[in-house]
Amino acid sequence: MEERRYRSASGAPIALRRRQHSASCRELSVRCPRLQLRSLSAATSAVWLAAYGLFVLSETFTWGDELQEFGIRDILKKNSLVLSAAIFITLIGLIIYLHFVKIDQESLLVIGSLGIQVTSSYASGKESTTFIEMSRVKDVVINEAIHMQKVIYYLCILLQDPGDPQGISEVVPLFQSSKPRLDCLIEVYKSCQEILEQKKTAPQSSDTKE
Repeated sequence: MEERRYRSASGAPIALRRRQHSASCRELSVRCPRLQLRSLSAATSAVWLAAYGLFVLSETFTWGDELQEFGIRDILKKNSLVLSAAIFITLIGLIIYLHFVKIDQESLLVIGSLGIQVTSSYASGKESTTFIEMSRVKDVVINEAIHMQKVIYYLCILLQDPGDPQGISEVVPLFQSSKPRLDCLIEVYKSCQEILEQKKTAPQSSDTKE
């Protein structure tokens, strides 16, 4: 396995891992900086639990009749309910972020005889996999787009239109979370094209033998 360091479009460090299982099967993975879950969870829990403890203790105080007339106890009760809801929403938001948003690794498994498998590994450990049959793949290209007044490049798979062999039915963008820069995309593009070229030359060689 070979690993090289690159930068994303935003300047964050990323790593490209290349693994060749066979002449017609390669796996290309882009790893993003991992979120330090232990420190993040500990800091968030400590802050919210400390704040919640202060509000709970404040409710146990015995207030005088003069303070009760101003409804201070009712205000504290409402604040404690708001704080409890805020803690709950924060924890739920953190779970959603780790399970559906934060991606640690994006992988591309190219198998010349079968197809292309795209996998996204989330910070929570969940994986999302999409498989595209090689018969549907027309080409893999590097495209460009304008984002925030900047030109960015991205790799995409062109799917062949079943009704028109020369047409394109869909464009599938790759590495949308890591967003590698052009130098990294070129390395992935070259590896994909080497396998796609084998697919194109295979029918020609079989026809020649016949």
